Amino acid sequence: MLIIYNPAAGRRRAQLLWRVLDVMSGSGVKLELAETRHARHAIDLSRDAAKRGVRLIVAAGGDGTIADVANGMNGSDCRLGIIPLGTANVLAHELGLPFAPAAVAAALAFGRTKPLWPGIAHFSTESRVFVQMVGAGFDAQVVHRLSLGMKRAIGRGAYVAQSLREMARYSFAPIRVRIDGKLVEAGSVVVSKGRFYAGCYTLAPDATPTEPGFTVALFNAHGPLAAMMYGAALPLDQMARVPGLRLIRARHVEIESADIPAQADGDPAGSAPLTVTDAAGPIRVVVA
Repeated sequence: MLIIYNPAAGRRRAQLLWRVLDVMSGSGVKLELAETRHARHAIDLSRDAAKRGVRLIVAAGGDGTIADVANGMNGSDCRLGIIPLGTANVLAHELGLPFAPAAVAAALAFGRTKPLWPGIAHFSTESRVFVQMVGAGFDAQVVHRLSLGMKRAIGRGAYVAQSLREMARYSFAPIRVRIDGKLVEAGSVVVSKGRFYAGCYTLAPDATPTEPGFTVALFNAHGPLAAMMYGAALPLDQMARVPGLRLIRARHVEIESADIPAQADGDPAGSAPLTVTDAAGPIRVVVA
């Protein structure tokens, strides 16, 4: 079992990791720990591990770390384990994974799995696997401008603070989106594999992460007032009911507008235009 961990994640998260590792090593589980040294290093580490026959690769971190590990092992027979140490932990909530160290250790040791069918975001210069969502528009702008130091210091509050800053300077230009061949426009777009957004808040109730396809969330209203409305709905878990939101099931999505910021699983991901398709097959994820 290889555990891939970002040492810059912060002291509190490191303590949670060590507690999981203590339980597992105390039970006789053989562990290998690899620390990332730079952005997207987890892709290289997991790809190398898959090539040398590691059967279980564990992402210790948030959704971005999980996505990087999934990128590296995609197409292999490896299983993906998760120790949720992120700010939002959207995928962990989606799959009902445990958070208590003893329960996390037990799940990884037992090794029961379920399929997760990721998507692939194709940009002009690269393609990258995502496990939960790809977004374009205002939420991606916030992710691009967010200070990692502030994120580590105050967690989700950092997104609120950065959103307020971006409302005054983001252009809120309409975004052209082609969904299974049909052209539409929206203020912001989220292409989601799962039900949840920004933690355990429901965005796409009909999403099915274990099967091919996506739910496309189109936020028709745009501008600072609309962003404030969506932001107010989020902590009340009313995002899926806000006025102007359209949810469309799709298999192929093209975000055609140029120079629109994009995010993938909560990490900066360049800019549109981009195309979203299904991965060739599912990944086996260890669950409780």
